[in-house]
Amino acid sequence: MREVLLLCWRDSGHPQGGGSERYLEQVGAQLAARGVAVTFRTAAYPGAPKREVVDGITISRGGGRLTVYPRALAAIAAGRLGFGPLRGLRPDAVIDTQNGIPFFARLVAGAPSTVLVHHCHREQWPVAGRVMARIGWWIESTLSPRVHRRSQYLTVSLPSADELRTLGVEHDRIAVVRNGIDPIPDTVEPGDDHTRTARPSVCVLSRLVPHKQIEDALGAVAALREHVPGLHLDVIGGGWWEQNLRDAAADLGITDAVTFHGHVPEDRKHELLARAWVHVMPSRKEGWGLAVVEAAQHGVPTIGYRSSKGLTDSVIDGVTGLLVDSPTELTAAVAELLGDADRRRDLGRKARVRAGEFSWAATGEGVLDVLTATADGRRVSGLFPRSAGLPTQPDREPARSAATQ
Repeated sequence: MREVLLLCWRDSGHPQGGGSERYLEQVGAQLAARGVAVTFRTAAYPGAPKREVVDGITISRGGGRLTVYPRALAAIAAGRLGFGPLRGLRPDAVIDTQNGIPFFARLVAGAPSTVLVHHCHREQWPVAGRVMARIGWWIESTLSPRVHRRSQYLTVSLPSADELRTLGVEHDRIAVVRNGIDPIPDTVEPGDDHTRTARPSVCVLSRLVPHKQIEDALGAVAALREHVPGLHLDVIGGGWWEQNLRDAAADLGITDAVTFHGHVPEDRKHELLARAWVHVMPSRKEGWGLAVVEAAQHGVPTIGYRSSKGLTDSVIDGVTGLLVDSPTELTAAVAELLGDADRRRDLGRKARVRAGEFSWAATGEGVLDVLTATADGRRVSGLFPRSAGLPTQPDREPARSAATQ
């Protein structure tokens, strides 16, 4: 593998960047460390240079929330002709990230395109407005599978692979490469009994956007604070929905029981996780749930919704955390773990052990395996990297490799 092009509608430095962008950047850094030339094309935003090199990745920016797509395609086409921001680019493989809408890079790239899908967006499209939601879901569920009917797919969890199959993507061309994890910063002591707050502490680590449903965590605190003296919620992360959440906390009368930390440096994030008793992830939809494993590094179990799909892979229900089906059950689960130190510690201990199974090096190796196969004209399926051994939760169908038809 000589050269790879990564496409995504934003990078992790974008004000709305999150876990999916981090995944792609970590993959790029791992490929670059293995000697692959990596170019990452994404959207522009205030304060970001049009071009820079980060972790060995050449980042090229242009366009906004929607114009990023046509501008990227134009830049790719122009680059093949020898001019523009991507001039001279001759990738052996392309990763086309579909955050609801793909770039359709296979139409212009002149290289095999692997479609990266963290999860399907059916439940999230309504926030875009009625018309855009209908168009977006049609693109995601009908047009993209048709255009990419011979393309390799890449996703981050077994439930997301199941979702792709419901859209008509054959199992034989869906590869699963789970998220890695950064080590705890050397300046931060890993979570344990002596790092926990003296008062009952719940945390949420998330972008603050509607589909993350942080309101359900606020509701749990409001329902429990009279029965759990000193209960406090730390909301770690920022986003355009923050003021709505602050208003919701005020309406519930729990402003004094919630701290909105906003975007924080990496060491501060880990300090806050190390203090928590329980991590809550009430998201409507997740492809995997990177925050689950980050909390697990500190022995903090996660409570989340089974219906989010991705959490059924990142959380082993009853072993590393708890999965529930409603806000009422979420509140009950929080009360249970706050009141049962032995159960909480047992779940946290097992969560920490499982967190040790993931690394960005393994993620990079897995994606490189998939891209190498596509460059050779093959389609692959199952969990990658193969060297990682048996998965904690077995694949639903045998892994296989098939030649392109």
